[in-house]
Amino acid sequence: MAKEFKLTRERLKELEAELNYLKTTREKEVAEQIKEARSFGDLSENSEYDEAKNEQAKLYGRIAEVENILTNAVVIDETAAPDGADVVGIGSTIKVKDLASGLVSVYAITGSQEANPRDARISDDSPFGKAMLGNRVGDTVKYEAPAGTMQFEILSVER
Repeated sequence: MAKEFKLTRERLKELEAELNYLKTTREKEVAEQIKEARSFGDLSENSEYDEAKNEQAKLYGRIAEVENILTNAVVIDETAAPDGADVVGIGSTIKVKDLASGLVSVYAITGSQEANPRDARISDDSPFGKAMLGNRVGDTVKYEAPAGTMQFEILSVER
């Protein structure tokens, strides 16, 4: 069974736009690069041709990747809480307190395609994300991280 990709409607539209760009504009640009590189003569010693063919391979790889994501996409409703407004789910923004350090942080729980830890957007597939899902405000959550066992208290959940 193919892996499902949980996406917001916004991310789905971004991927559809990217696929359209790759299949129309970018594909023509790469084809033009190959055509131009061929005109330079002997293909066995033509680094421009090799580079253009590598670019074409990357392009087709990305097209296949985006098509796979779109084919197996599950659009999540960020406004619908699974069991109430105070339950952590995909699309939730949570405020948590690290019980070891006392540090308070805010994270958005997203699907894996939208995760970006630098922007505090954490995947539901990550150890932290998996541990948080289904818990409520006031719950203490433990999970195993590479640095050891981590404990957080959920201070708030917003949609």
